[in-house]
This record gives sequence, C-alpha cells and structure tokens, in this order.
Amino acid sequence: MPKEILRDRAPDMWRYREVLPGCKPVTLGEGFTPLHSAHQLGPHWLVKDESMNPTGSFKARGMSAAISVAWHFGYDRVATPSAGNAASAMAAYAAAAGQEAFVFMPSDTPRPIIEECRALGAKVELVDGLITDCGKIVRERTQKMQWFDLSTLREPYRIEGKKTMGYELVEQMDFRVPDAIVYPTGGGTGLIGMWKAFDEMEQLGWIDSKRPKMISVQAKGCAPIVRAFDRGDRFADEFENPYTYASGLRVPKAIGDFIMLDLIRESKGTAVTVTDQEMAHGVEALGSTTGIYAAPEGGAVVAAAEKLTESGFLDHFETVVLFCTGSGLKYAGSTPMEPTD
Repeated sequence: MPKEILRDRAPDMWRYREVLPGCKPVTLGEGFTPLHSAHQLGPHWLVKDESMNPTGSFKARGMSAAISVAWHFGYDRVATPSAGNAASAMAAYAAAAGQEAFVFMPSDTPRPIIEECRALGAKVELVDGLITDCGKIVRERTQKMQWFDLSTLREPYRIEGKKTMGYELVEQMDFRVPDAIVYPTGGGTGLIGMWKAFDEMEQLGWIDSKRPKMISVQAKGCAPIVRAFDRGDRFADEFENPYTYASGLRVPKAIGDFIMLDLIRESKGTAVTVTDQEMAHGVEALGSTTGIYAAPEGGAVVAAAEKLTESGFLDHFETVVLFCTGSGLKYAGSTPMEPTD
C-alpha cells in the first residue's frame, strides 16, 4: 500500500480501504475532514474538525465501518448504548443499510441528538441512568433480539473506522506526525484507533518511529482515566456520581481503560481535567478565532491545551493538534453543570 496510490482517490475515509474491513462500504461520505490553523490560540496549533462528518461528529467513521461489516454478515438489526453522537451515527448508517436500529441513551442526552435519532428511523429508549446502564440493557437483550451489539470496543470494527483520523492527519501533514495530540476522552476509541494507525503506518513505511504525545482530556466531573493516570494505576475504577454537560465525556467506566493508559504513558503524554465552565470558554475561544462551532468536548481540548502550555508541558514551538470531535449544534440549549447535593 504505497502512499502514492492515494493521489487519485476520493476524499473520504475509504481511501484507506486496504487497511479497513474488506467488504462493500456503507458510506455517507465520511472522513477527510479539514485540518485548520488555530494560530490565534497557539502559534503552531491545528484543529482537526470532525464536526464536518455526516451526523456532525467523528462517530460517523466508526459506524460506517461497523455497519458495513454487520450488513456484510447479514444482520438486519443493530443496537448501541450511547451518550449521544454514536447513536445518531448508528441510526444514519443503519438507515442507509436498510437495518433496524435500536438506541439506548440516558434520558438527559441533549434533545437535538434524541430528535436526530428518531428522524433517522431509530427506535429510541431513554434510560434513567448513565451510558453504563444503557450498555447493560443492550447486552441483556442481545440474545433475544439477535442484534449486532455495537457497544464501544465490544466489536472490532468501530475502532477500524476511528483509526482513519490518524491516517488522515498524517497525510494532511505531508506524512509527518505532530508533536502532540489533545483529544477529549470518554470511551477512548479515538485515541486507541489513532495509536493503532501510527503503528500500521510505520509498518507501511509512511512514517518513522516518532509518536505524538497523546493527551487525554476529561471533565472534572467524570475523570476515571485522569484519576488512574495520576495514581499510576493501569486500570481505571468506575467514577462515582459523574456529571458534565459534555455528554460524550460522561462515561464513568471505559472498557479500554488499560489500553488508553498504556499508550498515554508510552507516548510520554498526560491526562488532564477541565471544568464545564472552562469547556464553555474553550468553545467561545475556538469559535471566535477559527469560525468552528464546537461541542463542549472541543472546548475541553482548547482549555486543556492552554493549561498545559501555561504549565510548560507543551512548548510554544511544538505542533499541537486539537480534535474538535463534534458540532456545537448538537448541544443547543445545553449549559454547564455543577455538582448537586
């Protein structure tokens, strides 16, 4: 797979088809999202704008790959627990494949995402609880419903779609890797996928052994990975009483915790928290300087990068890529949360 073959291929994630599941893709044109300069925020900062994907988030990549495989193997039903964006992405690709989609989301998921799922034909069940509670329902009903369980890291295909963010980033940077990647972390498949992509590209001869510092950003109100990182633990305990208005970050227990913690340490990266108010300020800072209206998760990486620059962890001369993983339009009407008694 020489990199030269990419020159005449369509600008979507399936341009990397040799390293993706070998089946006919169910595609809506996902991938090859813009990489913008954010020099007003940092002299060598770039923003990878995943809000430009179909359904408005990076989740489109994973669901395109996973639904393609489910369709290939003849599944006519798919299901997922979700904090929001994965549900709408699954609903869209299932609709394109002619499958029934079953979505389980916390009842306080942002209303635009709930309505999006319904408009895309999904059967939506709102759960009074967290994404972990939704996941239990999917697993309990899988045998009876005979659906393809698309829960994070419980099947091997979503991460294959997510890893294309790493391929694209390297291609857009003229086959170099940045000095650091700042990424909002809930379930963590974005970080894990990109780390996998870097290893694959080294094997392909596209890059050398240099790796970016991988930086995980979590909400102060839900930070299992940061807590485990600070303690020196390899596994992350479930985070008690989680809260944050960034629904994608309200994941109290990630199944891929040890993989994330391993790669963060191997890359000489770090894990940091930001408050909901800091996220909101980050959204405004990003929007007013780049024209990108990010979801709170995107604001979180701006706030984290500013903190890490002030502390000296990030150097002013380093190339830093911030990931805007979703559109702020998904959060219309949502406001920062504070802990309640």
